[in-house]
Amino acid sequence: MTDAFYHKNHPQNNLCYNSPPMRKCSGTPATNGNATERPAPRVRRVLVKGALFPQIEVGMKEVVLSNGTTICLYDTAGPYFDPAFAPSDRGLGPVRLARKRPQGSGGQTRLELARRGIITPEMEYIAIRENARREAGNFRGAITPEFVRKEIARGRAIIPVSLRHPEAEPMIIGTAFRVKINANLGSSALSSSLEEEAAKMIHAVRLGSDTVMDLSTGPRIRPTRQNIIRNSPVPVGTVPIYEALERAGGKAEDLTWDIYRQTLIDQAEDGVDFFTIHAGLLRRFIPAARKRLTGIVSRGGSIHAQCCLAHNEENFTYTHFDEICEILKKYDACFSLGDALRPGSIADANDKAQFAELAVLGKLVRRARRCGVQSMVEGPGHVPLNKIQENMTLQKRLCGGAPFYTLGPIVTDFSPGYDHISSAIGAAVIGWQGTAMLCYVTPKEHLGLPDREDVKQGVIAYRIAAHAADLAKNHPAARILDDTLSRARFDFRWEDQFALAVDPETARRYRALTLSGQDAQGKDYCSMCGPDFCSMRLSKKLASLAG
Repeated sequence: MTDAFYHKNHPQNNLCYNSPPMRKCSGTPATNGNATERPAPRVRRVLVKGALFPQIEVGMKEVVLSNGTTICLYDTAGPYFDPAFAPSDRGLGPVRLARKRPQGSGGQTRLELARRGIITPEMEYIAIRENARREAGNFRGAITPEFVRKEIARGRAIIPVSLRHPEAEPMIIGTAFRVKINANLGSSALSSSLEEEAAKMIHAVRLGSDTVMDLSTGPRIRPTRQNIIRNSPVPVGTVPIYEALERAGGKAEDLTWDIYRQTLIDQAEDGVDFFTIHAGLLRRFIPAARKRLTGIVSRGGSIHAQCCLAHNEENFTYTHFDEICEILKKYDACFSLGDALRPGSIADANDKAQFAELAVLGKLVRRARRCGVQSMVEGPGHVPLNKIQENMTLQKRLCGGAPFYTLGPIVTDFSPGYDHISSAIGAAVIGWQGTAMLCYVTPKEHLGLPDREDVKQGVIAYRIAAHAADLAKNHPAARILDDTLSRARFDFRWEDQFALAVDPETARRYRALTLSGQDAQGKDYCSMCGPDFCSMRLSKKLASLAG
């Protein structure tokens, strides 16, 4: 284990963050036959103030359990924690932490400020969120604002929040922090609407998505994006080549740098936080990709390849990369350097084309850093389990430790309709090995545009994968949640289990269904074992017999 979670010597390590008073549940448990009725657990959003910057207030989810104990959880929902809160034409409004460069920064980006040794309010905000209110002085492995600064300065972590997106709560993507997940949204020329995509965004953040990407195509790209951004408390990413193609009339041969550049500026003005730029696809890599079983499966990659061949020129995002850096620097937005040549089938995993592009992406990361722009690198794709480690090892070496952002990977090609499961397997493994953010896959991958239920299935599968990766990395905050839920399970505190579960509604519904309308909460057993064969009941009896 590296120093990712065990950094005890930072100067900020004795900070204790102020937090609201914690109250125990009122009421005395009453008996009902052999069962004990407990007060229902309470779930609420609390605001935690900063110590270095008292003006900041960090929102978290606090669960007060039926036995009076309290656990605080990382929460992405922002104002949507309240089920009654709905989006509006005015948007959410800025969070309590103003989104602007610190006074005296001279227009420098977060990366440049971190290199100068400056801790900003955003850095403390992130440290508090990552710790989930456990105090830095007493919590082994707690994240400090100084540690956040150092990871950003080294390029191993990014804060992907644009100056033009004041509604977003600061968050961080990096190997040393919680594994994050992204949910893809967006209308197509064939289905969905502006309102439906905004509803999907809200659904995703309520379920726990850390970022969203608007991948809209069709005639209403910009209004859809603007509505999502103004109502999103999490960072929003895009793939600018999609809208650029629409502006070119849907013809890749009519795409030009000028069209792409104006599209990029317009999206940055709207408040896009991170951009997928396919600058690593060079013209000379195209022949190798055409020999694959499934060719170029990236939409953006295929558009760029067609444009290169039509004009007999190099990829314009590569030749104009420094100009793109200057545009992103103005808004303090981030690169998400796209893997245009990611494998779209198991047969194409880890081939020459994929790794040739990865080497170029590593060089582009260094160019972006020199310009003061934060970057992460996108990864595959379809990769069998035995080839995942090679991807992670190469990415770390070639890209100088830049955060890795992977789609899955999907570990088998024979799972249409269940790709959210096959990809979550790969996501857990690559997250354990160092990937910083996982792009979710829904059951409709390869089949159609996801609806709200597909979004739910994708987010839940990936929250499980990300949490499993955090456990495997020995992240102490992850273990606390598991241990708390296990104690509730052993004590038959059913409602406490549901309150802590990744999907409380489904867990509660399954339990009620299997007991056929009986008093499900008053039973100290489930319908699988019944009262006589429940191992936990027997374990309690053994403990009693042993004195």
